[in-house]
Amino acid sequence: MQLLRKCLAECIGTFVLVLFGCGTACAVKCVGTVPNAAYLMTALAFGLVIVAMAYSIGNISGCHINPAVSIAMLVSKKMTLKEFCAYVASQFIGAIAGGAILLAIFGKESGLGTNAVYDNNIWTSLLIEVILTFVFVIAILGVTSKTENSAVAGIVIGLSLTLVHIFGIYFTGTSVNPARSFGPAIFAGGDAFTNVWIFIVAPLIGGVLAALVYSFLSNGYCKNIEEAADTTSARASVNKPSSKSTPKKKRR
Repeated sequence: MQLLRKCLAECIGTFVLVLFGCGTACAVKCVGTVPNAAYLMTALAFGLVIVAMAYSIGNISGCHINPAVSIAMLVSKKMTLKEFCAYVASQFIGAIAGGAILLAIFGKESGLGTNAVYDNNIWTSLLIEVILTFVFVIAILGVTSKTENSAVAGIVIGLSLTLVHIFGIYFTGTSVNPARSFGPAIFAGGDAFTNVWIFIVAPLIGGVLAALVYSFLSNGYCKNIEEAADTTSARASVNKPSSKSTPKKKRR
């Protein structure tokens, strides 16, 4: 039952992400090659959705709402394979539902906020998406690694997503999320659906790389902290005054 609740939360979160993020891109007619107010509004919409969802469902499911984040958590051993599969299925269902609503509201001709190959170059598009996802996911792993960051984690993650969108919209429309790309693409069809594999594969690679790199960096950091603590403890033990009292000399 607990996993079911988490999956429902992930489904709702991904639905909201696609509806409001991609929906904003449709409403303001964002064109990636034209950096204007619509460009910035779209980036902010995706970031603000993450902030809203993080403080809404974060305490229930962790608010992954992104298979790239979930695969990073799997690699980091923060979730089981069963949970990962359930999360990803829920995310794709939510994204498809969001894409269906977008189709009903804006129509197929709006593009539905789908992603596109940059300059007809698949390899460049793959590289860009891997880098964008790597930056986004490693930020998530870092800010969620300490419980004391819980109060600001949602804001940091939301701003990180805004950042990668500001940079990436020009190139691919910014995916960094296989579910977010797949949901609208199946309804848009055409090149958007033909090339959607790029925006599934690249974010997953970026998520795995982020988990591996962060694990390497954080293990080294933790080791240094432990060594420093052991050294401090040893020094304190040496410098600690003896508990035995010095015997007094007898008076003659």
